[in-house]
Amino acid sequence: MTQSALGLAALVAIAWLLSERKKSVSPRAIVVGIGLQLILGFLFLKIPVVKDAFLSLNTLVLALEAATTAGTSFVFGYLGGAPLPFAESSPGTSFIMAFKALPLVLVVSALSSLLFFWRILPAVVRFLSLLLQKSMGIGGALGVSVAANIFVGMVEAPLFIRPYLKDMTRSELFTVMTAGMATIAGTVMVLYATFLQRVIPDALGHILVASFLSAPAAILVSAIMIPETGPLTSGKIVPPNPANGSMDAIVRGATDGIGLLINIAGMLIVLVALVSLADQLLAFFPDVAGSPLSLPRIFGFAFRPLVWLIGIPWAESETAGMLMGTKTALNELLAYLDMSRLPQGALSDRSRLIMTYAMCGFANFGSLGILVGGMGTMAPERRDEIVALGLRSIVSGTLATLMTGAVVGIFL
Repeated sequence: MTQSALGLAALVAIAWLLSERKKSVSPRAIVVGIGLQLILGFLFLKIPVVKDAFLSLNTLVLALEAATTAGTSFVFGYLGGAPLPFAESSPGTSFIMAFKALPLVLVVSALSSLLFFWRILPAVVRFLSLLLQKSMGIGGALGVSVAANIFVGMVEAPLFIRPYLKDMTRSELFTVMTAGMATIAGTVMVLYATFLQRVIPDALGHILVASFLSAPAAILVSAIMIPETGPLTSGKIVPPNPANGSMDAIVRGATDGIGLLINIAGMLIVLVALVSLADQLLAFFPDVAGSPLSLPRIFGFAFRPLVWLIGIPWAESETAGMLMGTKTALNELLAYLDMSRLPQGALSDRSRLIMTYAMCGFANFGSLGILVGGMGTMAPERRDEIVALGLRSIVSGTLATLMTGAVVGIFL
């Protein structure tokens, strides 16, 4: 607890050292931001009724898995989960990610679109937006975007406030980008939970809580790195591509999900190949500490102090640092996959849970291209500024999720 608390303070100090205008940083923003994270962390992790409500969402994972398997079995046969026409040589060999796991993205995308059409998702976003505006002192447009980021992706959330992007202050624009990097989309939450449920009980509940906790952290880190000096931008939800009916919403969501699924599959193939290529090149270098160099080991050395700060024991910090490095240089999906495959004892249960929260964000170099391209198209007048803030948004998004990991470490 003490280690995580000190780590939380250290992460705030790092953000301050990276600030554009150190003298303009508001002490109130720091106190309120940390306070809101701690309050939410206490509610989600220590109050039994709230905790159980979120953690029980794991039943949703099982239901969605079963429903998706019904669809993939019909389309792909035994490749998608139907009974095997032969004996499995060893447990798990019949699992093919592209046919069994990734199609979850299609189902969740269609459901999300339907919930938006039924005005359920917009109502939740409005409530959370109002909460962030009142507590963190931000403008209405920014509140809508950050609240939406808890449920949707880094490009979808700014679509809710597209008309306001061109008039936002530099600080607000940076906060929109940071919130996108510090959270993940509902379309992949369920996918990640399916990978983690073997090692993290009630994984979906924890991943959703992580997105909630990272929202105020993103606002806080942004307010420190680029303090607000201009007038706040008011605004309200602007429905992106409104559907004409429930079936139209499902079709639109499924169509969007197809593009996302292809993108995920393609990125996985390329990134895994690049990691393998890098490791082959590093094999020509001399061993370090008795073991050959590899990309994960190098990242592990770089992130080791940071994961120790948030509460990971030093003996486990190299493994945790490798996971955080993989998440930042490649993507969080590969990092979660790596964590699910760790041998018994590599990380304690507490450390696994802290890392589940600390890695729950899109802050990586692959996402940067998606964010800059998407927001640059929505606000072409601000494209140069969006590009200039890109690398800083990876840093701020990473600091925000690490702060969330530290908050969890305080309450475990």
